[in-house]
Amino acid sequence: MLFEPKDEDQEKNDYFDSTDEPEVKPVVPKKPTYKPDDPAYWEEESEWEHLKPCLRIQWKLWLAGGVVLVALIIACWLRYFSPYIEDATQFGYVEGIEKRGTVFKTYEGILLPYKELMDTTRVYSRDFIFTAKNDSLAAMLKRAQFASRPVRVGYKKYHATLPWRGSSKVIVTSVDSADPAKILPPEFNPSFQ
Repeated sequence: MLFEPKDEDQEKNDYFDSTDEPEVKPVVPKKPTYKPDDPAYWEEESEWEHLKPCLRIQWKLWLAGGVVLVALIIACWLRYFSPYIEDATQFGYVEGIEKRGTVFKTYEGILLPYKELMDTTRVYSRDFIFTAKNDSLAAMLKRAQFASRPVRVGYKKYHATLPWRGSSKVIVTSVDSADPAKILPPEFNPSFQ
């Protein structure tokens, strides 16, 4: 051991151990793209890959779904929230009015219409079944029932019922007292002759 290298010499790199050349990354071959006509196209996909809808079809399906949703919203609004008869009136006697409902309490009533009571040529066909819009209208109708006075009611009629609106399609919106002398035709009014 005549010659022992110094620590400085050991730290120097050897000429053959140097890494002056850049690292070469392995080249990954580009995956070929096949067309549906080529048999290799079907081999590279999964079994169900060709059944996935393309973006164009998905866009059309979303558009069709949106149109159907808007049509359903409009149909529900027209059926349940838009009255098809407004500002109509009916004259008659209140036969009864009562508070009904399990969850939603509403005032339901029956009115005997004048035109049905006074028509002697036809058989009595129907009562006017209604729902009072609020408590004050129901109280006015109850007073008219106890006094046996005729009333004139203004109402709206809907295509369908809703639980909070009552069990009738007819919603009474106003109540007034009525004078029988002005309601009845002249042949039925004794004071007119």
